Amino acid sequence: MILDIKNVVKDYKLSRNNKFRALNGINLNFESGQLVSIIGESGSGKSTLMNVIGGLDNDYQGDILLDKVSVHNQSEKELDKYRKNKIGFVFQSFNLIPHLKVLDNITVAMTLSNVKKSERIKRAKKILKDVGLKDQMYKKPNQLSGGEQQRVAIARALINNPDIILADEPTGSLDSETSEQILDLIKIIANQGKLVIMVTHSEKVAEYSDRVITISDGLIIKDEKKMNEKKMIIGEEKINTGKQNLSFKDAVGMALKNMKEKIGRNLLVSIGASIGITSVIIMLSIGNGVGKYMTNTMNEYVNPNAVEVHQLSEENDQTDSPGGIMTTESKPFEQANIDELTKIKNVDKVELAYSKLSFRGNVAKIGDKESSFQNLSTVSSNITSENITAGTKPNAGEVMLSANLASELDDNIIGKTIDVEFLIGETAFSESFKVSGIFGDIAQNGMNDFSTVFINYADLTSLAKTKDVVVKPNTVYLVTDNQDNVKTIKDKVLALGYTGSMEERLLGMFTEMLAVVTYILAAIAAISLVVSAIMILVVMYISVVERTREIGVLKAIGARRKDIKRIFVAESFLIGLVSGLFGLMVAVLLMFAINAVTRNQFSVDLVIISGSYALFAILVSVGISVLAGLAPASKAAKLDPVESLRRE
Repeated sequence: MILDIKNVVKDYKLSRNNKFRALNGINLNFESGQLVSIIGESGSGKSTLMNVIGGLDNDYQGDILLDKVSVHNQSEKELDKYRKNKIGFVFQSFNLIPHLKVLDNITVAMTLSNVKKSERIKRAKKILKDVGLKDQMYKKPNQLSGGEQQRVAIARALINNPDIILADEPTGSLDSETSEQILDLIKIIANQGKLVIMVTHSEKVAEYSDRVITISDGLIIKDEKKMNEKKMIIGEEKINTGKQNLSFKDAVGMALKNMKEKIGRNLLVSIGASIGITSVIIMLSIGNGVGKYMTNTMNEYVNPNAVEVHQLSEENDQTDSPGGIMTTESKPFEQANIDELTKIKNVDKVELAYSKLSFRGNVAKIGDKESSFQNLSTVSSNITSENITAGTKPNAGEVMLSANLASELDDNIIGKTIDVEFLIGETAFSESFKVSGIFGDIAQNGMNDFSTVFINYADLTSLAKTKDVVVKPNTVYLVTDNQDNVKTIKDKVLALGYTGSMEERLLGMFTEMLAVVTYILAAIAAISLVVSAIMILVVMYISVVERTREIGVLKAIGARRKDIKRIFVAESFLIGLVSGLFGLMVAVLLMFAINAVTRNQFSVDLVIISGSYALFAILVSVGISVLAGLAPASKAAKLDPVESLRRE
């Protein structure tokens, strides 16, 4: 391996028209197995030269060739790969990541290279043994001495088996005895075939080198070589020559370790962000609970397998009969309509029905008692046994009375005969019927419901024929054997231009109004999510500032911009996930508490959290958190590695 530096010039811009030349035409070449010291005073350009060789700074003139391949002309992606595979950095201040254990500090470079966990741990343990730190691998950096920390830094530099080791003042923070130990270790590394370049201002450190290069004011003023025999050995194979990208799984793992360092702060942020999630879930779930209560209440009074169908008209037909009697009835069905409905798939039975609402002229009598009723309706499968509080459905020659009408006539009316007077069109009818049962419950329905007489459709049409009156059905019931088919049948009915029952229409209108109110309340509650996003944004920016030096280290060992961004986005993702799960947990606890009260008072579960709401809340929480973390993550990814490493 040969490293050539050809006429490298580096200028720093101080102001618009003022530049400082740090390197002024540097020409050098190096070979594998050399231990080289670059010495000079502060500001001489030695650290700048190291940054240029290491690919941390690519803004210069001239060229650097590694095995005749230009480094200067490489893209940012290629430079990341160059630092990852070809360069190992050892810093004066060690630059270990404080919240990671020794083992994790070493394996992080391999993690960025997408090496399997088992393989990176195996290699890290071997290198730790080589540098004499086998028993320290599970300690944090602050539990080690300065010499031990520098050994960890050397082990990290070696982990990906680079060709070049760049050591910036490797003994600058160590005492003399420890310095000698570190220099002996560095010399062993060079003797094993690595090119080791040390930047130092110490003549004593330089004595360990095979070659000493003196730099001053950006110029090479001396280049001394010692005639030492090199002990070359065959280098190890590269750790990973495939796709060297940080996986999302490993990014999440690194994010978890980072978040543990500030676990209190991160938990408080997550709890704060969860308030909005809890509020949104509760608002949506209240709307869901009320809507289901209304639907279930209506279904209790009808057969769930029967679909009620009416002709679609702007309004029901209203007529004034002789004597000013107001009557209301739906538009009748013709035979063509009935045939069309019969052909609907999964309809097993079609029932014809008739109902008429009249506010005068309808009377039910028993003995000397009589009571007017408003609604004459035929019996259908829509009426279930649960609706009949006493007796049974009427057979031929029988009728069933609503509870409020029965209570006005006789407390024990079942089995007794009553006289019923009513109008069909303008024709008056009077007939005696036996009472078979009572529909509904006064306590549930109230005394203000319309009084109703239920008669068999066949009895009504037969009675009408006696006076040459034709009764046309104004209601059709489509009955299916499988409740799963009901929705499909209802959709087809609507598609054909018909409509459902009045109760369904009212329920639909009320449900739409409830949904609007629910979403408005949920939107108001969601305002707190904006506050949460701002809070996460601020916390992530603080995290970037706190970890600037760490970001510089990661870039020095080959982390791409995408890798840095992925780590911070993963942290935002975890905050959002914890917030969503915590918010969901609180919402579930509130659901149980609220429902315990409403069930006791009203026998109703007011709050019903559906699986879709829970999933929606978690996705929203994660989405908002990730969006809030994108800007800080991008800022972290764009940090200059040289400036980041200088940050105290």
